[in-house]
Amino acid sequence: MRDQPILCLDRLTVRYGDFVAVDGLDLSLRPGELFGLLGPNGAGKSSTIRVLIGQRQPSDGQVTVDGLDVVRDWQAIKSLFGYVPDRENHFEEFTGRRNLQLFAGLYGADQSRVGECLELVELAEAADLPVRAYSLGMRRKLLLARSLLHRPRILYLDEPTANLDAHSVAVVHRILKQLTAGGVTVLLTTHNMREVEEICDRVAIICRGKLVALDSPLNLQRQHRERKVDVVLADGARRIFDLDCDKERGHLGECIASGAVASLQTREFNFHEAFLKLTGTAFE
Repeated sequence: MRDQPILCLDRLTVRYGDFVAVDGLDLSLRPGELFGLLGPNGAGKSSTIRVLIGQRQPSDGQVTVDGLDVVRDWQAIKSLFGYVPDRENHFEEFTGRRNLQLFAGLYGADQSRVGECLELVELAEAADLPVRAYSLGMRRKLLLARSLLHRPRILYLDEPTANLDAHSVAVVHRILKQLTAGGVTVLLTTHNMREVEEICDRVAIICRGKLVALDSPLNLQRQHRERKVDVVLADGARRIFDLDCDKERGHLGECIASGAVASLQTREFNFHEAFLKLTGTAFE
């Protein structure tokens, strides 16, 4: 059922010696959800992903995928997810098609999926070129194609649109939306704040291994936007009016009514500022 979580992190903790990288993280993702995981460098994103893809076991807590424990039931979980790493690991001397054929064999996927996935990411025309001739963007799209060969139920993506041009970004966004519409759950990390606002259903912001915010981009906008107006008066003076203050709101109305305002501009929601407010760290 789509309302039942497919991925659950219950007090997930990851330690490296005395250092706690992930500190009691609780998250639940639903089928068909496009979920953004954000945080400054060193926040614990990579350690969380490593647990999800089986590269590291939790130090404490539990992670389940479709009710299966990532430690106890790992063999059953492997076929349920796809993963797009932030660094490519293609076979450079092979063609794009041959790369996918090899992984289709490893996944036990039908070889017909190779052509389908190449078409999906718009690499069909370059399929028989060696990967060493691919641009950075083409390499990223080939990683995405590879992750989809076995029709995973959940997809983990680390910076999926890095090094992509505007058209390719739009292609990736379209693919992700198609996947989630079909019930696939997508968890992505990104440094692209506009991407978060445009495609994510919910966003979790973590800092120093702890969850500091969890909501939809729209609700985060409502909670953290500045309700202020920058005004240039007719005499050249500049003023800032706080719309949450009755007195200042009234004064602004008087200025407008009297014709004393030359120009005004509301402050748009700035995810970078909200991120800084929540984490005390600039997004890099």
